[in-house]
Amino acid sequence: MKVLVIGSGGREHALCWKIRQSPLVTKLYCAPGNPGTAAIADNVDISSDDIGKLVAFAAAEKIDLTVVGPEGPLCAGIVDEFQKQKLLCFGPNKAAAELEGSKAFSREVCRRHRIPGPNFWAFDDHQQAKSFLDNREAGPIVVKASGLAAGKGVTVCKSSEEAKVAVAECLEKRRFGEAGGTVVLEECLEGPELSVITLTDGQTIMPLEPARDHKAVFDGDKGPNTGGMGVVTPVAVMPRMRSQIESQIIFPTVHAMNREGRRYQGFLYAGLMLTNQGPRVLEYNCRLGDPETQPLLMRLQSDLVPLLLATAEGKLDTMEAPVWDPRVAVCVVACSGGYPGDFKKGVPIFGLDRVVTGPDLQVFHAGTSRKLGGDLTTAGGRVLAVTALGADIGAARDRAYAALQLIEFQGMHYRKDIGLRT
Repeated sequence: MKVLVIGSGGREHALCWKIRQSPLVTKLYCAPGNPGTAAIADNVDISSDDIGKLVAFAAAEKIDLTVVGPEGPLCAGIVDEFQKQKLLCFGPNKAAAELEGSKAFSREVCRRHRIPGPNFWAFDDHQQAKSFLDNREAGPIVVKASGLAAGKGVTVCKSSEEAKVAVAECLEKRRFGEAGGTVVLEECLEGPELSVITLTDGQTIMPLEPARDHKAVFDGDKGPNTGGMGVVTPVAVMPRMRSQIESQIIFPTVHAMNREGRRYQGFLYAGLMLTNQGPRVLEYNCRLGDPETQPLLMRLQSDLVPLLLATAEGKLDTMEAPVWDPRVAVCVVACSGGYPGDFKKGVPIFGLDRVVTGPDLQVFHAGTSRKLGGDLTTAGGRVLAVTALGADIGAARDRAYAALQLIEFQGMHYRKDIGLRT
């Protein structure tokens, strides 16, 4: 069968790496892809946002399954357009993807269906938000751009004064454009975070292994939030907490979307805070996390393609639960200097040829570029991610960081503490 993966980041490189291993796949394309995907798939020069051209390409090439990686095209309705042409496409449709596309909407879904999350207040008027902050009790509060902001639209503020600055960035300075046209102010919760990703066709629910992302750019969870600086999986979760996550959050979310008339099919990602009162929803994503994808797929021993097909066709109930490598996976992201703020592009990358990759170690390209016959250079904030398997977390960490030390580019930055706190 022919498979098309849409996207150009580390998540899509990892998807191509795993899909390429399936005996069902005879031809693999990635649009637009990156230098990493070019080694295992045919890159197609079509932007992930150019839905019309992607549909036309899939129709012309008789693609059997299209897998959408990033949230942008999902929220823009790419699945709906593929379905109109009778083309099988994995991911939620536009109505269901609003669960990620609008934080205000997702919070209202939680409120309507009693899914536990923080108290929240949504504003699209700067003065109203400022007045609210003037009159609230002192203490931390979280400010979020309601729309898609590539993981950078969340600010944890220690005080109302800090929150006013973050609100002004969204509503007055329009730092995040239309995505920040509405802000959601949330109660600041405390506890360890957990990423729970589930496959669902709207009826059957198949949880993947839990993972822990590290959002802040610097060691010790300091500095601004990013799209993700590293991941560890699996994460030990007490049986009672795991049961609460499924019964209070995952199952109710899927059923809530059905009751809202927005049947959800695809990967459902719930970013959770494990509080003393139980799990609470911090955010929903309508796709695989990045970089969670990289270590999860390295540990997944089952063939991914039948699971994707069954989900897209509404037949997930016919599939057995996936089999996982019992070892630990640690993923560490190397980013450009200055990220998540301004950073240089086109910086040469050295040392990848010194890294020995294989079943236990992979380097997934995220923001890289290579002109015809040219050197590999940086092309984004998060440049690449080294993912390693080990018998325990220490062995996986050692393997990942040893590989990272062989790679270099000017301004290269990565956290040194991924996996130290689990």
